[in-house]
Amino acid sequence: MLNDPLNVILLLAAAFIAGALNAIAGGGSFLTLPALVFTGMPPVIANATGTVALLPGYVSGALGFREDMEAPPGLSLRSLTVLSLVGGATGAALLLVTDDRTFSRIVPWLLLLATILFAVGPILLRRLKGSKTGHASVGRAAAGMLAVSIYGGYFNGGLGILLLALFGLLGQDNLNAMNGMKNVVSALLTAIAVAIYAWGGVVAWPQALAMMVAATAGGYLGARLARRIPAPMLRAGIVAIGLLMTTLFFLRG
Repeated sequence: MLNDPLNVILLLAAAFIAGALNAIAGGGSFLTLPALVFTGMPPVIANATGTVALLPGYVSGALGFREDMEAPPGLSLRSLTVLSLVGGATGAALLLVTDDRTFSRIVPWLLLLATILFAVGPILLRRLKGSKTGHASVGRAAAGMLAVSIYGGYFNGGLGILLLALFGLLGQDNLNAMNGMKNVVSALLTAIAVAIYAWGGVVAWPQALAMMVAATAGGYLGARLARRIPAPMLRAGIVAIGLLMTTLFFLRG
């Protein structure tokens, strides 16, 4: 695939823009997965490879919020770490036993779900912030964390919104702490998922490494430009991309 200059340009451009989107608002998976699939890569390998490419952005985001680390009510940092790793590993293992044909049927629905979550995310988070939800029990907090982590290990799209919504439901209201833990959980479950993907042989490493460099560069630029782009315009653009990619995958069958 990297022998075709057009494929190289497509993958590097998708990873660069995805890195920038993740640094600003999220939604990078809307570009990396379709780009890899459209170059001829099988869907399961494309999903794993795209996840590998975006891992550095989660790590750098977690480091950027290191002073604000605070686990949500009902969970300690240790339990959150364990649940993230277990859930991420479980989701990745589920991906390994999903054949390409089945995953191809699931992907459009996952992209649609992720797009809807991204579109309604601000409204959902505002309602959660304004409601008196109280603190969830330890059992419910753990179950919610595990479920979201399994989703993230299987399919990364919309993970950030799910995590922020979960933390809001658990009673956390410090946005910096929520964003910090969102990046920590994303980095943890993605790292263990990548290890499982690598063990299962479903990562196209030449593409993953090239895209990783591009995504890291895009993440840096995105962070620098974050305050110059009106948030509503950016979010509308990401939702439009998500809907376009979802439609293309449905038409592709």
